[in-house]
Amino acid sequence: MAEIGKNSKVKVALAQIAPVWLNRDATLKKIIDATNQAADQGAQLVTFGECLLPGYPFWLDFTGGAEFNSQKQKEMQTHYLTQAVNIEAGHLAPLCDVAKNRNIAIIVGIAERPDDRGGHSIYASLVYIDNQGDIQNVHRKLMPTYEERLTWSPGDGHGLRTFGLGNFTLGALNCWENWMPLPRASLYAQGEDLHVAIWPGGEHNTHDITRFIAKEGRSFVMSVSGLMRKSDFPKDTPHYDEIMAKAPDMLASGASCISAPDGEWVIEPQIGEEGVYIAEIDHQRVLEERHNFDPVGHYSRPDVTQLHVNRERQITAKFKD
Repeated sequence: MAEIGKNSKVKVALAQIAPVWLNRDATLKKIIDATNQAADQGAQLVTFGECLLPGYPFWLDFTGGAEFNSQKQKEMQTHYLTQAVNIEAGHLAPLCDVAKNRNIAIIVGIAERPDDRGGHSIYASLVYIDNQGDIQNVHRKLMPTYEERLTWSPGDGHGLRTFGLGNFTLGALNCWENWMPLPRASLYAQGEDLHVAIWPGGEHNTHDITRFIAKEGRSFVMSVSGLMRKSDFPKDTPHYDEIMAKAPDMLASGASCISAPDGEWVIEPQIGEEGVYIAEIDHQRVLEERHNFDPVGHYSRPDVTQLHVNRERQITAKFKD
């Protein structure tokens, strides 16, 4: 848990950008460029949307994603796997180097194909890299939402953790996990007072829940989204013509925003434009709002209700040699 002290202000950044869809190397370059922009403006933390690297699985809605044993879906999933992020292979090393060299922490959403689950399935993972360039947390989305289950695998509780950032205690969740009361409560219990919610994009996601979590947790809440426009699909995408025939011009409109602990906007939802949006937030505002409500402190009853959390990384085999 972070200390309460005189350096109560932190500068944070929402990096609302579109991927070079399903192109890991080109998208990583855009993420690094946005990180440098944030660092140039003095940000101590920069955040990016859900599965931005290398992109959200938009094809499912436009190509019959639920068709069983479809050759088309096999080809799309294979393409996704080849461009997904394998942390053990060093795919995030360039971003870690930037974090260290620019003294900035990073939260980024990735499509992860981890070695500890065989390397052939994808998890929607949220990665926290500290300002020393070390990967401190990989949180795999607990439950993919609706059609996402056709491509992403369910995660586990290993990443339900918090970290110090100045006077703040930082926590984060993927997309609709933010609607899940118990994962939120697990972060509150660890002292979270700066919450980051990452999304594929859209005001329908960020407008209400950002301020709701801020009021519930009496915390600053950053909602960061990606963008996705029809023009962001590379022409060499498998089944490009079919996707283009059915996709709207704007698939994910961003709407990244920041709310203060009283639910008032620090940055209102930013819709439809790429950009790096900066705000300075003051931990004193958390202390003021916790005066009348602290969800795991004076306004809690652990003798009546308690949450038990399993943070063990789930793997399919344990070997003893």
